[in-house]
Amino acid sequence: MPRFAANLSMLYPEHDFLDRFAAAAADGFQAVEYLFPYDYSAQQLKQRLDDNGLVQALFNAPPGNWAAGERGVVSLPGREAEFREGFDQALEYAAILGNDRIHVMAGLLASEAARARHHATYLENLSHAATQAAKVGVTVLLEPINTRDMPGFFLNQQDQAQAVCKAVGMANLKVQFDIYHCQIVEGDVATKLRRDFAGIGHIQIAGVPDRHEPDLHNELNYPYLFELIDQLGYNGWVGCEYRPRGNTSEGLQWMRDWQAR
Repeated sequence: MPRFAANLSMLYPEHDFLDRFAAAAADGFQAVEYLFPYDYSAQQLKQRLDDNGLVQALFNAPPGNWAAGERGVVSLPGREAEFREGFDQALEYAAILGNDRIHVMAGLLASEAARARHHATYLENLSHAATQAAKVGVTVLLEPINTRDMPGFFLNQQDQAQAVCKAVGMANLKVQFDIYHCQIVEGDVATKLRRDFAGIGHIQIAGVPDRHEPDLHNELNYPYLFELIDQLGYNGWVGCEYRPRGNTSEGLQWMRDWQAR
């Protein structure tokens, strides 16, 4: 059975962020993930994890100026020092929180004419990050993101991400397979899960097209995909990164039904 992690950046918006840990635990989650931890001290977050018996599954490295619209700096020429300093900070948080997965957002591409230059920067920064992360047993993750939610994002397709990992050639650099993004960009989700399984380091889920619960009210057959994930032997966390239609706990009936099978 897939092991589900609550994404606290999206789930439980009815609670203040630090109160979402207890809410997730009360609903039966054993792990959490979220976008960024940096508004809080690592010790504060670790206390919430410990108080509620939760595992930290994942968070993102600093993304640049999020409020100004930046969505990662790892592929941005001229921002190498900023990326590396931010990744060091992410490793410091991971050492305290206990997670062994860090996602680095690729960033936005201003124009296709700049792609080759961005790609070279991307490979160089990823090689550095994976080398540093390997020293402490951490896996670095890349995530293709759909262009509807994030226009201009550098990385959009699964084969593109897998090719980047192969080019860097580090065993601890893997792809974060978000089923929602994959379905919107290219579809054929099950085939891509099978094809790329060896290079997948984390899985996330949400209903399509509206990024709500992964239940029967969306275009994907999630019970089929959950069975496939089990058949493939995936033993990592599956991040529930969706926007609840209403109350988060009430909307988790899909998970209760699956776990009761």
